[in-house]
Order: sequence, then structure tokens, then C-alpha cells
Amino acid sequence: MKKDTRLTHAGNDPANNHGVVNPPVYHASTIASATLDERDWRGANRFQEGVYAYGLGGTPTQGAFEKAVSELEGGERTVALPSGLAAVTVAILAFVKTGDHVLMVDTVYEPSRTFCDRVLANFGVDVTYYDPMVGAGIAELMRPQTKVVFCESPGSLTFEVQDMPAIIAAAHAGGARVVIDNSWSAGYYYRPLDQGADLTVQAATKYIGGHSDVMLGTITMAGDLYRQVKSTASVYGFHAAPDDCYLGLRGLRSLSARLPRHRDSALAMARWLETRPEVAAVYHPALPSCPGHEFWKRDFTGSTGLFGLLLKDGYSDAAVAALVDGLDLFTIGASWGGYESLILRQHPERCRTATPWTTPGALLRLHIGLEDPDDLKADLEAGFDRLNAAA
Repeated sequence: MKKDTRLTHAGNDPANNHGVVNPPVYHASTIASATLDERDWRGANRFQEGVYAYGLGGTPTQGAFEKAVSELEGGERTVALPSGLAAVTVAILAFVKTGDHVLMVDTVYEPSRTFCDRVLANFGVDVTYYDPMVGAGIAELMRPQTKVVFCESPGSLTFEVQDMPAIIAAAHAGGARVVIDNSWSAGYYYRPLDQGADLTVQAATKYIGGHSDVMLGTITMAGDLYRQVKSTASVYGFHAAPDDCYLGLRGLRSLSARLPRHRDSALAMARWLETRPEVAAVYHPALPSCPGHEFWKRDFTGSTGLFGLLLKDGYSDAAVAALVDGLDLFTIGASWGGYESLILRQHPERCRTATPWTTPGALLRLHIGLEDPDDLKADLEAGFDRLNAAA
């Protein structure tokens, strides 16, 4: 069956839910057993799909959501977690111990960097940040102790697209697992597991949820890694709430209808912004000017609504604020992927280490929602007028 058909039906089981089409929300801490033997069986088989032993391990609601995400990402199993950051941390912690080494892309989501710099460092795990465009050259950064190579493609803030097949080959040759944050594509326009990545993580808060009202993360994996990942999540007490999984599953049902709208509107906005005299660069993976565009064209089947905009140098902070603060349709906010358009000023110069950001000009991150693009253009045009008036 085609992808959209699978997403429409994945995780549904009306026959076992009194004919109800949507899997119901099961709230549970205690999972009852009729006998001691059954209790022992549940505990021994708790990692099997469809077996539940305790609320922390999940209920049929989480199971339905996880099954649907596995269909989306093309993986064998999925673990649902309470946030995208929880997914990132568990995907790394499952494979490292004191003395190990992690290669982390320099364009990673900033909370993931903070986790590396604070938590992994305190655990005695060494982290090296690398240039997102390193490609096969990552082999030179590998050590015998390298256990995880972490990727994010496109990268946060500046949207470099990585050469994933080259990185995966080099990492596997060195005995490391490859983890990739796949939130930008929502797993709909790119499936890294098909290229050999070991785990893909998402902030399902974003496009999977789709309505700016849920906190949710996912780890989807190939092969036999589920037990190792799930047990790590359980040890740390990470558990995705059943209500959030229900909302995530509901969001998945409309993903194939929403994402093309985000894609088309964002491309129209990006191309229009390239023509504006106030703009120095537009960082959108589907534009030939974006670093790694050739890898996006090779590996992705589409684009989404998030991209970067660099204003020409010379505009004061007050002028940039005049542009942003006066917008009517663009909300100032961070959690992209919902129905609404967002804008936020970004400062990659504050966090990059392997690839220092020295490009002059104010960097803005835009998420294009489901509004009419003509109305969004008019809103930004008025903002550019304020920018120029305050310059």
C-alpha cells in the first residue's frame, strides 16, 4: 500500500476496541494479572509488541501511536517519549558509558548540545562537534571509543543538509551507531533508516502533533535495538502520556494533507524573500543556494515549512525588532510544526564551535503555517517597511 494509505490506518484495531475506529485512551499505572504465572509472563515478555506489564512501559494507546510512527519512518519498532529532547537523550544514553566518545553535528538543536555539554560531560563521555558538511571525512574524527555519530539534517538554524550515506558508511566502518534527528522532514519526506541509519528521533511535538498543543518525542529503530532503547527509557523514568500519544496519533492521520500545504507555501515565501532587497540569503534546503542542496535533492522527496532568513548587514537591533514585533500573522515562538506561522531571531554565533558563525546580518527563523501565503507576504512587507524606516 502507498504511504498515505498506511498512515491512515496504521495502529487502528477496531475489532479489539468494540468497533471504535480511533484507539481509545488507556490511562494506567497498574496492569492487572489474573494469576501469578500471568504476572511473571507479562514481566518476562514486556518488550514484546502488545504486551503490557506496568503503566511506565505503556498501554495500548502508546502501542498504537508507536506502531503508526514505525510505519511512517520505515522502522521495526518505535519508543514514544515525553518530548523531542527526551528522545535525543535516550537515543544516545542507550549506547554510551564512561570513557566513550560521541560525534555530534555542530548544527544540532541547542538543547541537545546542552545535554552533551552538561550531562554527558559529567558522565565522562567525550563529545566532539563536527562540521555538518564533513561527509565521508567524518572517518578522520572516529576513535576506537566512538559509539554514536549524531546527525541532524537539515541542521538547526542554518539548514545545512548532510551527506548521510557517506556519514553512515564511515560510522559503521568504525563500529558506531548512527542517530539522526529527523524532525524537519517529519519522517514523511525523508527516511534515514532506508539509508542505513540505526535510529531516527523526532520531536513529535512538531509536525506529527501539528497543532501546537502536545509535547511528544519518538525514537524509531531498525534491527534488534528496541530492548536496549526501551530499557534505557524505563530506567530514566521516561514515559509518553497516553493523552499525548492519542493527540500524536490523531495528528498523524492528517500529516499527508498538511505537509504539502506547508511545503508549497514555504517555497513560495522563500522564493519571494530571495527577491527582497533587505535579504542577504534564504536558507531553505529546496533552494540551490542552500548548503547541501544536492543531498536534499538526492535523498528527500519534499520540503516542509521551516527555513532561515538572513537580513543584510547594517540593520540595528532596534530595526530588526521593529520588523518582528509589529507582525500580525507571524507569532514570536519556538515550537514550529503547528498550523500557525512563526518567526524568531536566532544567534548561531553563540553556540557553534566546530563551524563558527561569522556571517554578518540578523538571522531569522521562519515557520510557514497554513495561512494564505499572500497574507503572509503582506504581513512581512509591512515589517520590511518598519525595518527600513528604523534603519
